[in-house]
Amino acid sequence: MHSVEGKRGMPSPKPPFPAVSGLWGKSTTINNVETLASVPSIILKGAAEYRSVGTENSPGTKTFAVTGCVANTGLVEVPFGTTLREIIFDIAGGVIGPDGEVDNSQFKAAQTGGPSGGCLTAEHLDLPMDFDSLRSIGAMVGSGGLVVMNKSTCMVNTARFFMQFTQNESCGKCTPCREGTKQMLALLDDICEGKGTPESVALLEETAKAVSKASLCGLGKTAPNPVLSTLRYFRDEYMAHVNNKVCPAGQCKALSKPHIDPTKCKGCTACARKCPVNAISGTVKNPHVIDQMACIGCGTCLQTCKFGAISK
Repeated sequence: MHSVEGKRGMPSPKPPFPAVSGLWGKSTTINNVETLASVPSIILKGAAEYRSVGTENSPGTKTFAVTGCVANTGLVEVPFGTTLREIIFDIAGGVIGPDGEVDNSQFKAAQTGGPSGGCLTAEHLDLPMDFDSLRSIGAMVGSGGLVVMNKSTCMVNTARFFMQFTQNESCGKCTPCREGTKQMLALLDDICEGKGTPESVALLEETAKAVSKASLCGLGKTAPNPVLSTLRYFRDEYMAHVNNKVCPAGQCKALSKPHIDPTKCKGCTACARKCPVNAISGTVKNPHVIDQMACIGCGTCLQTCKFGAISK
């Protein structure tokens, strides 16, 4: 390869660069444990044997650390190209609902690739888990993390959780990552605490895109993925937080609204009659329900109920 002398007398490749290359355009060893573990098999059995499993562009196997709302958590090794459905519903034993029982209809999302990965939804259950497929939808294989979430999960709070990690891990060298992750975390805090506005969501998205483009290293470029993917697939949850001041999943404590315990409710209708916004429905002698989207959190029902069936 032709090269030119760099500022420090080190050779550097002359453009155009290869699509994927190591240091100075040369082969570079990746001392990742999973990568090194594949080397003996390739040496002993040959590249053809190694490529006999997986996909054309993602040969071999991948180890995923499956955790979250599944029956069986742990490390699973599968050929590249295995679908998300097979990993979660078959190998991991299915999705655990809020009641602790297996109920695959409760599947909401899966975070792939670690803290900087993207979220996959029900429409991606049959997506092959390989580099090209995940990259095409804004996700990645990454470290092989696979966090499964059920329908009781707040996606805004999930984005905040992962942003907290990447913000702490930022080395601080480049401004986009150092300051951008800090600003994204502050915006997510505001939204989860009921202080956000529609403008907060717009600024969050704009900042995420800027950090992704302008950061120097892989951490900064991928740190916005949880934000961008949840905004893409769960924007309605963000808007519920800022417009209705309610967390649809009921996880953000600052936005919690009163709820009725059906085992204690006598169906006396007193709370429904007193509610100023008609957010409570139900029939006489049957448990009532509070419409969380309509509730304004005034507390009138809490003061009205004589049976201790309503709590916040």
